[in-house]
Amino acid sequence: MNRSGKALLVLALVAVVAMAFRVSWNALRDVARVVGADATAATLYPFVVDGLMALALVATLTLTDQRDKRFALRVLATYTLASLVLNYIHGLIPELHTHAVDWGRLAGWDPANWALVLLATSLPVGSIYFGSDLVAKVLHHRPAPAHERADGERADASAPFPHTFAPLASDRPHAALVEGPEMAAAPVLEQVNGGADAVRVPDESGPHTVRTLELSGEEEAARQAQFEEAELERMRQDARRTYAESAQADRPLSARALGEAYGMSESWARKQILAVRNTDDADRPHLIAIGST
Repeated sequence: MNRSGKALLVLALVAVVAMAFRVSWNALRDVARVVGADATAATLYPFVVDGLMALALVATLTLTDQRDKRFALRVLATYTLASLVLNYIHGLIPELHTHAVDWGRLAGWDPANWALVLLATSLPVGSIYFGSDLVAKVLHHRPAPAHERADGERADASAPFPHTFAPLASDRPHAALVEGPEMAAAPVLEQVNGGADAVRVPDESGPHTVRTLELSGEEEAARQAQFEEAELERMRQDARRTYAESAQADRPLSARALGEAYGMSESWARKQILAVRNTDDADRPHLIAIGST
């Protein structure tokens, strides 16, 4: 429905409510006068009953929380029923309008009269309580965001990814490898290169479609061997650099201490120390003796 249609619908509702309020005016005013209200109180009494009905209707249209909406609907239904009963009593006893009945008498049967008087006199007190509660609920009401889903789940809440990309081998920690026949080779941590066989790339056909590029067994083994060899070489270079720095400081490390520092065997460390010494010997100038002839 367009904006002009909605405006006409609201205006029609206001007109119907206003006319219904005017029809109910006489009945509620006469009932209030019979139960002891003076002229001013009797004039204001219809606003107490039908006015709270209008307030409950507005609250029902405004509130989105289901519990608050049900509460507003109950208040609306209760005061609508009370107004209907008082209007019905006024229709049964036309003398209420002419002041021809006894003060405080809305029915000939005493129990019914007591119930009707209790109903008529409790409505103003109930209007104070229920009206205050409804206004408080409306003032503290926060409209639901436009992007909130119909099932109550917020659309801006972080949702799990539709798929998980496998980590590359370089993103995972690795353990030191053992070289040499002296000690059994320590295995690399589980699946160091386990993600290499599942490299996922987004497919152009859709945002959640992925294509898996699978490597053959030989390619995977070659890549893993290449990675392990690179790690071993890096460890050798680090160990040699450590020993060279200790030797320059006149505190050369022993083979045992160097091996323990890198989690390797003593023989492996001895090979790295020998490689450093051979490099130093190669860098030194060699003197050649020239014999006399």
